[in-house]
Amino acid sequence: MGVLLDIRNLETWYGPIAAMQGVNLQVEQGQMVTVLGANGAGKTTLLNTLAGVIDPFKGEVLFNDQKVHGLDADEVCRRGLVLVPEGRQIYPFLSVRENLNMGAYTRTDGSQTEQDLARVFEWFPRLLERQEQHAGLLSGGEQQMLVIGRAYMSQPKLLMLDEPSLGLSPLLTKEIFNIISRIRHETGTAVLVVEQNAAIALAHADYGYIMELGRIVAADTCSALSQKADVREAYLGGHATQGLSGTQQRWKRRKTWR
Repeated sequence: MGVLLDIRNLETWYGPIAAMQGVNLQVEQGQMVTVLGANGAGKTTLLNTLAGVIDPFKGEVLFNDQKVHGLDADEVCRRGLVLVPEGRQIYPFLSVRENLNMGAYTRTDGSQTEQDLARVFEWFPRLLERQEQHAGLLSGGEQQMLVIGRAYMSQPKLLMLDEPSLGLSPLLTKEIFNIISRIRHETGTAVLVVEQNAAIALAHADYGYIMELGRIVAADTCSALSQKADVREAYLGGHATQGLSGTQQRWKRRKTWR
């Protein structure tokens, strides 16, 4: 597998405040990568910077070996880097089908668009049942399904999801992540997911990064991260014998990774 997304020394500022500094991250073709961290760690800033919503102050974002940092958000989307934003930002007075078609507004391949729409309805049967209903009348879980389906209609090469479990029950969270994994395996679409539910994210992803105060403080395979004492104590509510460096170490209350 080759590298699809390569982030190099990325920095983003809000006025005089550094929201993200020195971030290096990679996603390979067909890979699922997760970014974990508490509120305020810089996770949403990272995705918004990648999607072109925010311009970076410093650093590079290479997508398919081409620079995309500084491009407008619509151009980033056209290149296949597609964001599912936090908070299920739907068009409440449009129908479910119209919301899905909004994801395909840049496309001209009508027959393929219909095939992709049929695939979305296969993944999310509840959207098929409610396709003529106003999107604002859907439940929270159904709206999350809708925004994922809408993003897929944009033909993503890399699907970025910002807190897909936000506000959902454990059962719906499990269903959403199962479908995300299904999309990945059935279509070869790479996935970058920002999530606070560390247990389910680590269970589905291949590789993980942990952000604190705008910086990457740990990175490893998800199986390795889930066994490290600092990660288990901070995010999984448990304990383990191996620290981030492979030694007997623990998460410090001052939040310093060792």
